Amino acid sequence: LDGKRPVYIAGYGMDRKATAVHDPIMARAIVLQSGNERIALAAVDLIGLQHPAVKAIRAKLPGYRYVLVASTHNHQGPDVIGIWGRGPFHRGVDEAYLELVIAKVALAIEQAAASLRPVTAHYGTAEDNSLLDDARLPTVKDGVLRAIRLDQAEKREPAALIVQWNCHPEALGSKNTSLTADFTAATVAALREKYRCPVLYLSGAVGGLMAPPEERIKDASGQVLATGNFDYCRRYGEEVALLAGKSIDAATPLELTPFTVSSARIAVPVQNALYRMARALGVVKRESHVWTGNFLDFGTPMTLDTRDLPTAVETEVACLRLGELFVPCLPGELYPELVYGKFPEPADPRADFPDVPLEPTISTLMPGPKWLFVGLANDELGYIIPKRQWDRAAPYCFGLEMAQYGEINSCGPEVAPILMQALKLRMEDLAATK
Repeated sequence: LDGKRPVYIAGYGMDRKATAVHDPIMARAIVLQSGNERIALAAVDLIGLQHPAVKAIRAKLPGYRYVLVASTHNHQGPDVIGIWGRGPFHRGVDEAYLELVIAKVALAIEQAAASLRPVTAHYGTAEDNSLLDDARLPTVKDGVLRAIRLDQAEKREPAALIVQWNCHPEALGSKNTSLTADFTAATVAALREKYRCPVLYLSGAVGGLMAPPEERIKDASGQVLATGNFDYCRRYGEEVALLAGKSIDAATPLELTPFTVSSARIAVPVQNALYRMARALGVVKRESHVWTGNFLDFGTPMTLDTRDLPTAVETEVACLRLGELFVPCLPGELYPELVYGKFPEPADPRADFPDVPLEPTISTLMPGPKWLFVGLANDELGYIIPKRQWDRAAPYCFGLEMAQYGEINSCGPEVAPILMQALKLRMEDLAATK
C-alpha cells in the first residue's frame, strides 16, 4: 500500500479496498532434483493466478522439467484476475503488482534451487471433517489433510514440509479490509515454529463450497469464537496446523524418484455470460479461441467477426509421478464429489442434467494410495461442478426456492467432464511411460 493507488481485494464483492497490511502475501516454493531433472512446486497467497501469468513465470525458469504454480485461493489478497475492481466495468488488477508477483514467484523458485540438499521423504494423512463446513447441498467434504515431510538425509531433521488442505481461505469474511493470507498464514507459522523448516501450503478440493466451520473453533479458555475476525482466523489456522502435525508425525517412508510428468494444453469452453462480458470489456485480460467442441483441438483466436461464436480459453491439466507419489493438478476449485465419487444417487431429477454420465474421480484414477491433489494449479477457471449437479434452471434441487451459489462462478457445465477426462488421459499417458 503506497496511498497513491487503491488495492482492490479479491473475493466477495467489488470495490473492497485495502486499508492496511496484517501479514505478508507470500510466494513459497520447493524444488526437487533427481539427476539433471528439476521440478518446482510453488504456491501464492492469492485468489488465483491465471494461466498467462504462470506461462510468464515459466519463461523466466529455463531448464526445469516442470514448474507448478498453484494459488491458495485467498479471499484477502490483491485482485489478480480483474473482476473485483470498483465496478463491473473496471479492472481491479494493478498491472505493476501482477508483474511483481510473476518476478517474485520466479525468484522464490530460484532461491529454493540454490538451497538444494539431499533429503529423504515421508508421506502421511490425517482426517477431520469437523474442520470444514459445506455451504452447498449435498454435504460432501474432503476432510483429509495430506502432507509430505522432507528430512535432511544426513540427520533426521525436517528440511521442508508440503501440506495440502481443502478449505477456502476465507475465515475473515467480506468485511475485512486488511491484506492477509487469511488462516494459511497462521497454519504456516505454527508449522514453521514446530518443525523449524520451510512450509509449502497447497489448496486441494475447495469447491462445493468448503469453508471454515462455525461453532467449532474455541479460544484458550474454551469459548467458541465467531467467524470473521483475526482471533478466529488465527485459531482456525492453528487447528489446521495441529491436523497437519498428526499427518506429518505419523508419515511413512516415500520414494520420490524417478520423475515422470504428463501435462497437456487443453481448451475449455466459456459459457458463463458474465465471464465472456468481462473479457470483452477488458476487465479480464485473456486470449480466447473459437470453441471447436473438442478440448484437444484449438480453434482460431477470437476476433470481432467471431465474437458471437462459442468461446474457449487455453488452460492446462497435468499429473506428476514422483516415485511412489502422484500429484494430479487441475486448474480450478474442484468439488469434493469429484475426489471420492460421493455423488447423490440417484441424481436429483430437478438438476439440469440428471442423466449425463458421471465423471471419473481423483480416487479412482490414482493407481496407489499415495497422492496429493493440487487445485487452482496453473490457472483459476472457477468452480469445477459435477455436471449432474449443475442447477441453474428451476425447479431447483432439494426443493429449494432459488439456485444455490456456485454456477455463477464457473465457466460452464462442461468444465468438470472435460477436466476429469483430460486428467484420465494424463494418467493413461503416465501408465504408458516406462
